[in-house]
Amino acid sequence: MKNNDWKERLNVVYSTNPNYDYEVDNDEEQVTLDPSRQNLRVQLDRKNRGGKVVTLVTGFVGTENDLKELGKILKSKCGVGGNAKDGEIIVQGDFKQKVLELLKKEGYTRTKAVG
Repeated sequence: MKNNDWKERLNVVYSTNPNYDYEVDNDEEQVTLDPSRQNLRVQLDRKNRGGKVVTLVTGFVGTENDLKELGKILKSKCGVGGNAKDGEIIVQGDFKQKVLELLKKEGYTRTKAVG
């Protein structure tokens, strides 16, 4: 790292201490596992959703773009909305069985229903 590359430093722009070691954000994005190696869990969830039911898919290991792509496939096949972030996919409504079937068709063989 260049000593004066201030854009890479986290929360510190300048220090008068000559021995200060700047923290640098080295987050490397995960590599997406093959669908046959993913351990996905599908469950229904009602917590903090105003009593509405959502189908929650957790356990995805991979890049955020691949997660969003899988979420897009599931939401479009179920014909509902949802969200995909932080390693989980939320599909609005009770589509637990349909999501399990869709994941199996996409090659996610190690998928299981929880709860």
